[in-house]
Amino acid sequence: MRADTGAAGAYFRSMHAALKGLRVYLADANSPLYAHGLIGQVIIPYVDRLEATFSAWENRVGFLDRFRISRADSGFPMFQNVLTLENDRASADERLAAIADVETLKAEMADFILRHKQFPSALQAQIAERLYLEDIGKDAVFAPFILPETIRVSVNPKNGRPFYVVHWGVFDGSQTLPMVYMATIEDSSEAIAKMLVGPDRKLKPDLEIPLPVGGLLNPEFARGFDVFAEKNGAYSLSPATIAQNMDADFEHLHPKQLRRFVLGPFYSSGVTDNSDRISTILSKVRKDENAWLLTWTLQEVFSKAESPARRGLWNSVPARDVYHIETDDLEAARQGVSAYQKHALVPHDAYQALYASGEAESIFSGFTVHVVSGNQVISEV
Repeated sequence: MRADTGAAGAYFRSMHAALKGLRVYLADANSPLYAHGLIGQVIIPYVDRLEATFSAWENRVGFLDRFRISRADSGFPMFQNVLTLENDRASADERLAAIADVETLKAEMADFILRHKQFPSALQAQIAERLYLEDIGKDAVFAPFILPETIRVSVNPKNGRPFYVVHWGVFDGSQTLPMVYMATIEDSSEAIAKMLVGPDRKLKPDLEIPLPVGGLLNPEFARGFDVFAEKNGAYSLSPATIAQNMDADFEHLHPKQLRRFVLGPFYSSGVTDNSDRISTILSKVRKDENAWLLTWTLQEVFSKAESPARRGLWNSVPARDVYHIETDDLEAARQGVSAYQKHALVPHDAYQALYASGEAESIFSGFTVHVVSGNQVISEV
């Protein structure tokens, strides 16, 4: 997209509106994602990162000509944009030092207009670059990989193992999809049990753990877990495969539940062409900020049993989890999950257009639909 065609502006307006609506839905205390298993609270900071990232990209379009998105597939920016942003972060401070502050540049713009009776495009581009570099320097953007963070620690009273709730983020390069992972992991290592668990199989009462903790709580495995999460974050890997890989790579870490929140595809009128049927209907909506449709999928795999460790003179077999795949549901079996949910978020005007077209039922088949109306989201329409 070129900045001077208006397509970029329409895309950013619709994406900002979609992320704002998603945040409203997630922050609603009545939302099932908010109330159940911390999912809403975990995902909101990643939505904040996406909003900051799109604001940065919007400023970047102000001083560079082109911005590419995955028009035919996810509707999200191409992975090269994510990599470029990450590379620019490394030189942001140096580049900022060479650009005047925004107030100075605005004053220069006003002076230029008065003296030359022309619009100072070069100064406007400098302001856009300055704002872009300031945005990406805040370390709050959606990077290709966002390091794991432990947000909850407890003890399984049945076996006395401590367990952690950990989350991390990945922007998948091949499918151009932002994703959030969330895992519940038991730890059977003796050292951490002595540190955390009391004789009553509860966390020691005098223990102070300043949550959230960057990385996996157990420092013995923290670095290895970071490496694992980055190498096993691709969308092409099913949640069951990722859980099995984790179980195999770490003898003392036992993933009991793994969730993956996959954001997208995103449909925007006049910009994406990932569905001719949806695009044609959305084109009838007057305002860009109301002419979009955002979908997401929540996938889950959980352990249904654990085979015990076996110790012998010549070889040993560590404990291994057996994961449930819902084979009675063909789509769940295809995804490699125990369960999944498909959601669609759509502005009220766009929903009316889809409904009036007679296509709403087929387009939203299998989805739970959430309609944005003002600052409210009406769910399960």
